[in-house]
Amino acid sequence: MSGWIRWPVRVAAAIGFLWLIVSFTPLVHWWATKLAGRWEEPKGEALVVLAGSEMEGDILGASTYWRCVYALTAYRQGWVRRIYVSGGSSEQRPVAELMRLFLVGQGVPPQAVEVEHASLSTRESALNLAPTLTRERGALILLTSDFHMYRAWRAFRKAGVTLRPSPIPDARKRAVRWQRRWDAFLDLATETAKILYYRARGWI
Repeated sequence: MSGWIRWPVRVAAAIGFLWLIVSFTPLVHWWATKLAGRWEEPKGEALVVLAGSEMEGDILGASTYWRCVYALTAYRQGWVRRIYVSGGSSEQRPVAELMRLFLVGQGVPPQAVEVEHASLSTRESALNLAPTLTRERGALILLTSDFHMYRAWRAFRKAGVTLRPSPIPDARKRAVRWQRRWDAFLDLATETAKILYYRARGWI
């Protein structure tokens, strides 16, 4: 087989092998679990909820939506008294404002939801919320997707805020069905690249 054919064949074989690994092994579930860390119920004084996936117009992205749903459940259970939502947008309505509207629309009192809408990254959320959170009394809970918890929790710690992690089963939930594992795999790969970047910059 000539050289110019050999390389495309090898690339195709590698892609096929990766497809089998992602689709038919516990890789995605294991990877998400590693990034999530320990699992705890979101019980404390206040809950910090970070925006996730991109919006589609004025519609919350899937990861953001599920973070809000779990935050709503925690509030309804009486596990927290206040919810901080964080996330901005450079082009449209801030994600945090849509998160607030969702929570209030589902029965959370408006005065129980604090909005931080200037942040465009996990690091900015940590830095912008830090002055307010350090004045809070009682346990503070960080609620975000399983694959995002590793970087988010460390970004807040670097900003001087200690939070108890409470990941939600985002990538792990998608990993249950093999048809959705590639979507979760791409999120995990992207998040791992961001972790490496944050480490290189000294942000976590």
